[in-house]
Amino acid sequence: MNWHVLGQRVRRLPAPPPVVWADLVERRAFGVRAWLRLGPDEVEPRVLRSHEPREVVWSSLWPARPRVRIVLECLPSGPETRLRFTIESPEEVDDASVVGHYRRRVNEILYRDLRESYGQ
Repeated sequence: MNWHVLGQRVRRLPAPPPVVWADLVERRAFGVRAWLRLGPDEVEPRVLRSHEPREVVWSSLWPARPRVRIVLECLPSGPETRLRFTIESPEEVDDASVVGHYRRRVNEILYRDLRESYGQ
């Protein structure tokens, strides 16, 4: 299947790849160090595939587009992780506002909310 890239970004997180990978696999919406804060149009993603400690693939956050997936790559960078996300869809999404919303939300979830759970 040919996947269309809707968005991609790489930023550093202040934790090593095994820690980030584990947090992406065992998403925490409640309890100690909860970081997965979903919007009203979102659902908790399922892990479709994972390869410790480098890759996690999530199902869609958006029930309106269940075939979208989010590929997460944990790349070592000294004591930190360069976390790359890629939002992919099997079909093109021509609505720029929808694509922008998806990019913004994944960016917030990973680089704001997850980062804050590491004390940053």
